[in-house]
Amino acid sequence: MTSAGITTATTTPPTSHVPALASVPSPDEVAGALAGRLLESTIGAFELLGVYLGRRLGLYDCLRAAASTTPAELAARAGIDERYAREWLEQQAVAGFLTVEEVGDDLARGASERRYALPEAHAVVLIEDEHPALTGPVGEMLVGVASAMPDVLDAFRSGAGVPYERYGADFRRGQGAMNRPVFAHDLTGAWLPQIADLHARLAADPPARIADVGCGVGWSTIALARAYPRARVTGYDLDQGSIVEASANASDAGVSVSFARKDAGAVAADGPFELVLIFQALHDMSRPTEVLATLRGALAPGGSVLVVDHRVADAFVAPGDAAERLIYGFSTVHCLPVSLTEQPSEAIGTVIRCCTVERCAREAGFARFEALAIDSPLYAFYRLRA
Repeated sequence: MTSAGITTATTTPPTSHVPALASVPSPDEVAGALAGRLLESTIGAFELLGVYLGRRLGLYDCLRAAASTTPAELAARAGIDERYAREWLEQQAVAGFLTVEEVGDDLARGASERRYALPEAHAVVLIEDEHPALTGPVGEMLVGVASAMPDVLDAFRSGAGVPYERYGADFRRGQGAMNRPVFAHDLTGAWLPQIADLHARLAADPPARIADVGCGVGWSTIALARAYPRARVTGYDLDQGSIVEASANASDAGVSVSFARKDAGAVAADGPFELVLIFQALHDMSRPTEVLATLRGALAPGGSVLVVDHRVADAFVAPGDAAERLIYGFSTVHCLPVSLTEQPSEAIGTVIRCCTVERCAREAGFARFEALAIDSPLYAFYRLRA
């Protein structure tokens, strides 16, 4: 301590100078933290199933069309049972997705007369088809993956794959719906214009030809045709259900495009193309290097293969961040099993790093590989040229 300008040392250093001792959690604390995390995951899964019901039964649409609604009113509008309507409304309100207005003093009477409303800020997340915040279709994807889990279990034991179509219409439509806002806003509105020479060629005469490989239910193909009306755009997918829905979606949108059910390796026969787009599909292919080699031969002079896939860490890190956890989870139960359907398989899985795409491109014979500096938190972009 100090007195009259004289400093006297104390036996205990000031607290600010004492190194902080790391607190090591006990085994019980570690176990409790993981148990709590799994419980939160369980709550999230059940809430996604509630979202699935709301989307598939049109319940959110009914709520959005009315200022507020009672269980009986929702049941009548949506054509569902009133008791189920009340349970679903209460669950959605407890989850915080709906707002609720209490009506009546009697508890039983209040339950039936309670009024619920869907905030517009929540509606765009749950059901607005082309809104950038749309996330509701994840519920369909979850149901599709869950329906295929018995086959995934068998695949883990045998080393075989699980065909894409085994995940069903729910997964197919959920995946298409989740990607639709990206195609409507980013693909042709932000990403392709940053590749100036390619963007100019697609908009110019003579008409360019575009192959959308792994087009799913067609929203990317439709976006390309709208943005480049001079171009001739064809969407390709091996899944018959996807091609049928893609054709219907294009017809409803009034867009002139064509679709073909073909393996990616068979697309080259329809070339040459100024652009071959592969969006989130390279990692699903059993033999992506072989496919890229075939597509290289399908390019017109100066043409490009544009690969858009998940943005992941440059190297494996554990534990990973939320994005890595999501991508690895998806890969384990869907993308890796799909890629192992045909043998032999490169078995890449959803976690497709830049070095992997470059290796595939080089082995496929491409002379030029570029990892493009297009800003996106979710996607990485690679341009391949012969």
